[in-house]
Amino acid sequence: MKRTLGTAVLVALGAGVTGEALADSVADRPYVSDARNDVARSGFGLCWHTGYWTPAAAAADAAGCACDRDLLSKETCEAPAAKPAPLPAAVRNCDFTVSLRADQVFEFNTSALRSTAAAALDRDVVSRLATCAEVKFVGVTGHSDRLGDPSYNQKLSERRADVVKAYLVRKGVREDVIDTMGAGKTQPVPGVSCPDGLSRQKMIACLAPNRRAVIEVRGPAK
Repeated sequence: MKRTLGTAVLVALGAGVTGEALADSVADRPYVSDARNDVARSGFGLCWHTGYWTPAAAAADAAGCACDRDLLSKETCEAPAAKPAPLPAAVRNCDFTVSLRADQVFEFNTSALRSTAAAALDRDVVSRLATCAEVKFVGVTGHSDRLGDPSYNQKLSERRADVVKAYLVRKGVREDVIDTMGAGKTQPVPGVSCPDGLSRQKMIACLAPNRRAVIEVRGPAK
């Protein structure tokens, strides 16, 4: 039902619209309102329209949706769904782990770097460090095979880690971010199975994957 100011005048007494409200409805607002700018309502709670009422005027009025939600568009009276807060940019990093095989790094029973070690370290570690904005941590773990005395193998693995650390420091890696440890023979490469009946030379060759160095790098990328 259209509720106009003319109708309001006719039913003012029955609807409970005050003279004050009608007197102050002469402004070009689409709703009858009083001196406090409160919209006048009928006894049934309906807002009274003035002659200026149009859907566009009601949509622009602060009381429009409260009074005439059924007459206005859904888009006008429904608040748009809040946009989710943007997710923080993914943190990029240069974390990586490299395991250098025995044929790249160490001969049997030595901690000296092989002639191929520099190329392997430069390609697989040093070049990748250049992608780091900051190197926060470099862990170097030396390993040995199971041949020989356990305490000797432990010290051999520690020396291997120290040799790799020294090389990285020469290449510009900060010494204070490098942590070294020796694992001895305690962390053999999974899947390397060398029967005890092998000859010594075949056993040495079979266990070669265990004689290795593992380098772990942590830090944010550029």
